[in-house]
Amino acid sequence: MNEFDTVQIVALLGWLVLAVGALASYKFEWKEGLRLAFIWAVIFATVYLVFSIVR
Repeated sequence: MNEFDTVQIVALLGWLVLAVGALASYKFEWKEGLRLAFIWAVIFATVYLVFSIVR
């Protein structure tokens, strides 16, 4: 892992924090919020894996 991988992980975590903040502003119920958070986590993990494989 080099410094660019670290920057990419930090950027992805930053986007995840923004998504969670946006969800919190809608005041969803816990069940729906966790489901949406899981969906976002799967999306980010899939994008990360695709870029890892392509590179």
